Amino acid sequence: MLPLLAGDIPFGLLYGALAPAAGVPASITMAMSTLVFAGSAQFIAIQLIGGGAPALVVFLTALVVNLRHSLYGISISPFLKHLPSKAKGFLAYFLTDEAYAVSIVRFRQEDLRGQAAGGPRHWFYLGAGATLWLGWQLSTAAGIAFGSQAPASWHLDFAIPLTFIALLVPVIKNRVEILAAITAGAVAILLANIPLKLGLVAAMLSGILVGSLAEILLSHRKAGPAGLGEKGETEP
Repeated sequence: MLPLLAGDIPFGLLYGALAPAAGVPASITMAMSTLVFAGSAQFIAIQLIGGGAPALVVFLTALVVNLRHSLYGISISPFLKHLPSKAKGFLAYFLTDEAYAVSIVRFRQEDLRGQAAGGPRHWFYLGAGATLWLGWQLSTAAGIAFGSQAPASWHLDFAIPLTFIALLVPVIKNRVEILAAITAGAVAILLANIPLKLGLVAAMLSGILVGSLAEILLSHRKAGPAGLGEKGETEP
C-alpha cells in the first residue's frame, strides 16, 4: 500500500483544501472522510455543494459514482465467503479502489500457486484497507490545516489520475482485460461531459460488456467446432 499512498496523500490534501473553499465546514469535511471514505464521491459532492446543488442530487450523484464498488464486492466475495456476515459487513467499509486492487492480485496469485483459502486473507485485506484509511484521514486533516497554503504550481489535482493509473496497470494481464480497459477508457472520455457523471457508469458497463463478449468468443475459438480443441482433439 505504501506506493499507492504516495499518490493518495496528495489526493487527500487536495480534498481537505478544496472542501472548505467550497463552503463545507472543516468538521463536515473531516466527517465525510471518516464516514463516507470514498475520495471520488467526496470530490464530486463538494463540487455540487459548492455549486448549490440540492441534497438529493448530491446523494444520487455520489451513489452513481460509487456503483463500481458493487463490482469490487462481487469480485472479491468468493475469497472471503468463509467469514460470517457481520465480519463481511465490517470489511465492506474498507472496500476502496486501492484495497481491492492489491488484495485481488494477491488472492489470485495464491490460487495460481495452489494455496488454499483461509483466515489470513481477510487480515491482508483489512491491513490494506486500514492503511489507506489512516492515510486518508491524516491527509484530509493536513489539507484542512495547510492545503490552502500550497502553491497552484504544484498541480495536486494531477495526483488523482496518477493514482488510478497505478491501480489499473498491474491488474491487466491478458488481451481480454486490455480490450475491456481500452473500451471503458474511450467511453469515459467520449461521455465525460454528460450530467451526473453517468459517463462513468456507461464506461464501466461498456468495459464489462466488451470484456465478457471477448471472453466468450475466445473460449469458443479455443474449443473449436463441435467441442473439439484447437488440434481437433475432443476436449475432456
